[in-house]
Amino acid sequence: MRFLCLVYVDGATFEGFGEQDHRRLIEESLAYDAGLTARGHFVAADALVAPSEAVTVRVRGGRVATAEGPYAADGPQLGGFLLIDARDLAEAAEIAAGVPMARHGGIEVRPVMPLG
Repeated sequence: MRFLCLVYVDGATFEGFGEQDHRRLIEESLAYDAGLTARGHFVAADALVAPSEAVTVRVRGGRVATAEGPYAADGPQLGGFLLIDARDLAEAAEIAAGVPMARHGGIEVRPVMPLG
């Protein structure tokens, strides 16, 4: 079964991080992904650029409206995702707990609903 792990983080979290700290976090994340791949859990993962680069699109009554910025303006922002294969929600949550970003933010784990 597939699960989407949505990585949320407060923008202020990384204010004290230096370049080495960022590089170490990226290296840890890539190593964790490699381990998941070896165990057959990894499907895809990526980090997202800053929420200030986002555009939110809504269609109401056939009219398209766009707004600069993220969907939710307050609180932690979506910073990346990890798509995994796991036996069940408990195993998916265990995998999410090992994601290095879990030490700096929160990870929402949601089952993927097949549409076919």
